[in-house]
Amino acid sequence: MSADATPESTTSPVPAVPEGGGAPRRTRVAVLFGGRSGEHAVSAATAAGVLRAIDRDRYDVIPVGITREGRWVLAADDPERWQITDGHLPEVTAESGAEVVLSLARGERSLRVLEPGQVPAVLGDVDVVFPVLHGPFGEDGTVQGLLELADVHYVGAGVLASAVGMDKHFMKLVLAGEGLAVGPYTVIRPGAWERDREAVLAAVKPLGLPLFVKPARAGSSLGITRVDDLVDLPAAVAAAQRHDPKVIVEAGIEGREIECAVLGGRDGGAPRASLPGEIVVDHDSHTFYDFEAKYLDEEHVDLRCPADLPEHVVAEVRAAAVRTFEAVEAEGLSRVDVFVTPDERVIVNEINTMPGFTPFSMYPRMWEASGMTYPELVDELVQLALRRPTGLR
Repeated sequence: MSADATPESTTSPVPAVPEGGGAPRRTRVAVLFGGRSGEHAVSAATAAGVLRAIDRDRYDVIPVGITREGRWVLAADDPERWQITDGHLPEVTAESGAEVVLSLARGERSLRVLEPGQVPAVLGDVDVVFPVLHGPFGEDGTVQGLLELADVHYVGAGVLASAVGMDKHFMKLVLAGEGLAVGPYTVIRPGAWERDREAVLAAVKPLGLPLFVKPARAGSSLGITRVDDLVDLPAAVAAAQRHDPKVIVEAGIEGREIECAVLGGRDGGAPRASLPGEIVVDHDSHTFYDFEAKYLDEEHVDLRCPADLPEHVVAEVRAAAVRTFEAVEAEGLSRVDVFVTPDERVIVNEINTMPGFTPFSMYPRMWEASGMTYPELVDELVQLALRRPTGLR
């Protein structure tokens, strides 16, 4: 296991040679974004950053948006169109472009464009998909499974790691099983709150106050409520259930909120951990790091990279991040969030297998502080995906 943050040099993949010879073509990357989850706009903003940073001299880029209804469309190759600006949340709609389908014929790896009343046109072979999707139906193994069926290289974690990382309940079971420290919690399974509220309360009360009530399978702090009085628990559960019928209730942990970015290793090498960063929220404006604080009110949040921590704590955070990455068998990239308690214990909060990836997000900022620029990071992720074999591995 390694927590070495030194970036490895990048090299170009072997370019594809067109049939019949001729000059090699550039590697074709499909950037997949939007999706059916509540994090649709965040995914679009992440795509804006990738579209702006990716090296167009090395890669042909195909932006593919997914509407909230699940339709794939050929999207505008315009970063400005997809970023969050002045509180405006971008949206992929059916009018964003022609419909796109992915061929599932093994080894074909092609995208086809469907125009009403016309013969389907082949958009071209895709060498790698960069699925910058957040939340259910994209970050949870569903799209990863589709890409596996199509035998397509893609950036990020595989089916199992994506599913485990998305479900906070099973994530905590896996991490605890690997000997990592996680905070106290209980799970409210679908229907349990309605069937036997007293039993749920009996499981919740030993956690103490404050509590954090969360959808088990959502991100970007959607549906999360801080509860300081149990009288507010029913409303908090209802808010979480609007995003997921399965709810997790976590005990509040006194400690600093520290994050660490992890990159997969090259050619079977050990994962790499960045220098940690810290989130400091103005609690007069936000009770915790909620959706508004993350994306709409940056002036009341201080993202510190690198975090001001003793060297031995930095080493422990980075080691815990790599262990967490390995515990769920993640690939490509992940952000690991931990608490550092006043007595310097490191408690893992969660792993995010497709973290926010705008140039201002914590994941790229931590790598910037560790010596890897945003464009270099985008390139490294594409290279890792191209080098990784498809299928069972």
